Amino acid sequence: RIEAARCPDVVVAQIDPKKLRKKQTVNISISGCQPAPEGYSPTLKWQQQQVANFSAVRQSLNKHRSHWQSQHLDSNVTMPKSEDEEGWKKFCLGERVYSEIDALSDNENLGIDYIKVGFPPLLSIVSRMNQATVTSVLEYLISWFGEKKFTPELGRWLYALLACLEKPLLPEAHSLIRQLARRCSEVRVLEENKNEEQISALNLMICLVSRYFDQRDLADEPS
Repeated sequence: RIEAARCPDVVVAQIDPKKLRKKQTVNISISGCQPAPEGYSPTLKWQQQQVANFSAVRQSLNKHRSHWQSQHLDSNVTMPKSEDEEGWKKFCLGERVYSEIDALSDNENLGIDYIKVGFPPLLSIVSRMNQATVTSVLEYLISWFGEKKFTPELGRWLYALLACLEKPLLPEAHSLIRQLARRCSEVRVLEENKNEEQISALNLMICLVSRYFDQRDLADEPS
């Protein structure tokens, strides 16, 4: 009892992860990802360039976050509460995408109505989102994507939210980005007409999950 009382309550082992990485024989893949159809897979050079660009965006965001937080939002911007799932879907995607309206009328094309087309992920907006909100909105949009088609509005927000995720990732963030990669791979397989812009956007999401976040948080998974 005397010896036990002298022992600390918590003991942390000092392990060098580099040594373990050298001895690693098994890689854990992002289970469920569909391989890219022939002609749909990006080159390694393209993937490396996207990771470099993404890393630069994250560094710039972190560096200037406090500045953008201090900027006033436009009077028409009202950010939903973190738990307001439907509110965030409409805020990010716009009522047009949310309600699945195919096109805007001629009168609506005369000016930008962000209520209808969705607010872009401006730095003044995403800089105000804490990690809990970032994770929640990412969950809302990935859930939406699970049943709906991929759109430019969705792609912009997914990219911005991934850029806002802080490392080390929380367990729920791990699960979400794996889910995102799987869904993107599924949609890519179903893309019959090889829409270059669409395929490129899907490849970008898969690339960022598998080649950026795997540096510390996920194992290698070819895109």
